Amino acid sequence: MQKLTAVIHKEGKFYVAQCPELATVSQGESKQEALKNLQEATELYLEEYPEKVPFKTFVTTFTMRHA
Repeated sequence: MQKLTAVIHKEGKFYVAQCPELATVSQGESKQEALKNLQEATELYLEEYPEKVPFKTFVTTFTMRHA
């Protein structure tokens, strides 16, 4: 079992979920639905392209000086 990263943000009325390790993307009307759809999309991707995850994402934050 592999742990992957999910990055979720809101675009209009939908939440968009992205997996940066594999560049898979999905969406949903809630964060939970977007995450569920991303998991399904990623599983389908890995069935078609069974490869190891090329890297592990490191997530951090930064501050903008001029916002």
